[in-house]
Amino acid sequence: MYILHYAPDNASLIVRLTLEELGQPCETRLIDRRIRAQDSESYRTLNPNGLIPALETPDGPIFETAAILLWLSERHGALAPPPGTPERAAFLKWLFFTSNTLHADIRLHFYPDRHAGSPDCIAPFAEATRRRLTSHLGLVDAMAATRPDWFTPDLPSVLGYYVACLLRWLALYPKDGTQWFDLTAVPSLHAIAAAMETRPAARKAALAEGLGETIFTKPSLARPPEGSAT
Repeated sequence: MYILHYAPDNASLIVRLTLEELGQPCETRLIDRRIRAQDSESYRTLNPNGLIPALETPDGPIFETAAILLWLSERHGALAPPPGTPERAAFLKWLFFTSNTLHADIRLHFYPDRHAGSPDCIAPFAEATRRRLTSHLGLVDAMAATRPDWFTPDLPSVLGYYVACLLRWLALYPKDGTQWFDLTAVPSLHAIAAAMETRPAARKAALAEGLGETIFTKPSLARPPEGSAT
């Protein structure tokens, strides 16, 4: 039994989707962001960075979203090219591009005031971040257009769910700064997101976290039965 420490509609959603797709039983434990439970001593024994998620496994706790996804795909032999196959190298470079570059810049986009320095730098910082995100998404969309087996509408993958969640959050946040984002501008990613949101795993995750119906292509703010997304 896995134990997923989560907050609704946070990066833990990517892990929940993966566990549901794998058919793996999982206990969930809420990290209540409203009281900053991620900063508690007990949680920081699992994830010393105080970030969400953390996954307790038979091999010990794992944090960092990409590390969890990679571990689960290897453990269960699904949702990614196996080690030693010709497709593995391409999958790894795009998984870590998504984690280290795309996802990292999305965090800067959501919180420019934390990273820009002085207040007069916030607007140009935010604009530069949006330009980078547009470029990143274009690169991933061009890769998806080649339809590799590990990133296609036809088959679920850890990378497919990861990118679909990032697209969701770009459409929702920050609440007054989403006008620049157009999912139809990245048609290959749009197709993957549309396919992923119809899968049973996505339906179960959406119900558990109060995400609505079209969770990736026309998302609405989460209305979770417990906890808070922000």
